[in-house]
Amino acid sequence: MDSIELGLFASRLEAVCDEMGAMLQQAAFSPNIRDRLDYSCAVFDPGGELCAQAAHIPVHLGSMAYAMHDLVKCRAWREGDMLVVNDPYRGGTHLPDVTLVTPVFIRDSCVGFIANRAHHADIGADSPGSMPVGSTIEDEGLLIPPTLLVERGEVIRPVLDEIIAATHNPIVTEGDFSAQISANRTGVERVSALVSGSGVERWLSGLAEINRYGERMAREALSALPDGEYCFTDYMDDDGQGNRDIELRVRLTIHGDRIDVDFSGSAGQVEGNINCPLSVAAAAVFYVFRCLMDERTPACAGSFRSIHIHAPPGCLLNACAPAAVAAGNVETSSRVVDLVLGALAQVIPERVAAASQGTMNNLAMGSRLGSGWDYYETIGGGMGAGADGGGLNGVQTHMTNTLNTPIEVLESAYPLRIRRYALRNGSGGAGRVRGGDGLVREYEFLASAEVTLLTERRVHAPWGLAGGQPGAAGKNLLNGRPLEPKITCTVKAGDRLEIQSPGGGGYGEN
Repeated sequence: MDSIELGLFASRLEAVCDEMGAMLQQAAFSPNIRDRLDYSCAVFDPGGELCAQAAHIPVHLGSMAYAMHDLVKCRAWREGDMLVVNDPYRGGTHLPDVTLVTPVFIRDSCVGFIANRAHHADIGADSPGSMPVGSTIEDEGLLIPPTLLVERGEVIRPVLDEIIAATHNPIVTEGDFSAQISANRTGVERVSALVSGSGVERWLSGLAEINRYGERMAREALSALPDGEYCFTDYMDDDGQGNRDIELRVRLTIHGDRIDVDFSGSAGQVEGNINCPLSVAAAAVFYVFRCLMDERTPACAGSFRSIHIHAPPGCLLNACAPAAVAAGNVETSSRVVDLVLGALAQVIPERVAAASQGTMNNLAMGSRLGSGWDYYETIGGGMGAGADGGGLNGVQTHMTNTLNTPIEVLESAYPLRIRRYALRNGSGGAGRVRGGDGLVREYEFLASAEVTLLTERRVHAPWGLAGGQPGAAGKNLLNGRPLEPKITCTVKAGDRLEIQSPGGGGYGEN
């Protein structure tokens, strides 16, 4: 293909992912998928190499890109099959993120795979929202190994029924799974049409060329970085089980167009749930370097071939089963971004930003009384400032790309009232360019509930860069009293929970 043909081919692949996402969103039952857009869609080649993705959630897509190769080799595929998996140690992220994988067949030949991953606010944990402050993977809900969910186009009811039975709102669960199945079927139809229009050989050569092109673009961008070895250290606030100031280290070695990212020296896996599967740590690394590449670089496996990652087995960033990982996907991944950016700031400070809020401010809540309810959301904060401009206020940053839940949706679906939702003025770090401000979101409970908070940057504030000041650390308050960064508590009607998210770090001296 010439450059124009390749550009059109890549755009058509991305359009497949976009249409899959639209189908998933419109068909989903839960606000978490329908309104917050906590899902991702992608297309892979027959070997499981990433070829295209929508602009969805980096931690989903990067981890799928890292692990799909092994996943597609785990069985003999047939037309109409669909695999379900959420095992964090088999390429997943954490248990609420459930992935469906479907092969695309043309005349008995597999020509690629379709996948989508969506966050289920209830995946069977005892704690509402399925994001508990636990100490083993068993605390976090139903673990689904790679399992056939649809066989030759027919849903295997015993498998789906077993998953639904583990949850607490079967109507919502089945609705969301039906939406995921429909999204993959849409992807299969669209890819089949593309292959029929071009022919199998041209289709496969196009997929290979996208990855070769992505690799060339990536190597060109990375070779522009000065050679050398750059180290950085940052800390997690705590693990929810009494361990605090947990050290993470990176040694970044740049040699030509090769990048070695070594996390040796980082803390070992801990009792709490901030442990991180290697696929999640890889997603954070890929994200950082993708931000340094030309925007025309396709988001494909080839773009990451020159990036090599090492984390010793059993460390916090390459945790081993049965370690708890619920917050590793959301909180530790955010810190990995800060860690790699901190190392790069030593060599290209003008091209990276100060630390952003460094947390997703995870809030899970609900009740097991009566018909019960489960809810989960993340909350935006301040973006770090850079040489080219100030950080944005009140946005999701880095490893997440979800929306906030509209107040009208939240109040109509759950026994909650939002008392305040505003910018946290002055929380961005001072500097020649100010960091972005965080948010204040205050909830009033209209009925008793159980609440879980998994938050970071409450102790170690987001750092500034080039003389800029750190952003303000976050705060969690219940009826005005401070809460621990990671905690489960019971609230009653009339109680008020206030989340003050961190501000981004400032850039440059005043």
